[in-house]
Amino acid sequence: MQPEPIEVVAAAIVAGGRLLLAQRTRPPEFAGLWELPGGKVEADETPAAAVARELREELGIEAVAGERIGVDVDLPNGFVLRAYRTTVRSGIPQPLDHAAVCWVTAAQLREIDLVPNDRIWLEELVCALTPRAPSSAL
Repeated sequence: MQPEPIEVVAAAIVAGGRLLLAQRTRPPEFAGLWELPGGKVEADETPAAAVARELREELGIEAVAGERIGVDVDLPNGFVLRAYRTTVRSGIPQPLDHAAVCWVTAAQLREIDLVPNDRIWLEELVCALTPRAPSSAL
């Protein structure tokens, strides 16, 4: 029986029709690429608590994680990456642990250099950024 994977969380922060991305500084093979901010869930915390802690540490904001978005992404060494829709409660994102942060539209998201693991969620992220037409009652 395999042990439970260690979860790594990624925050999909959507506001005003844009998605927040953070530019990596390390490791060298990912430096300069963009990602959903986040990090490893510690042994004593829930994924939602990890999202809140990581965003406080990396971006200096208070945020709340919501429902999952996209599929599980298996990572090496028994880790699994999961994305959560996240809402900023207070603060303005600052690149405390990244080279930069930026807000992108759906069109920009398709063109930006995302880390490969986050690119797996591209269609789900684009859908989260695309306004839905109101359904009409017949």
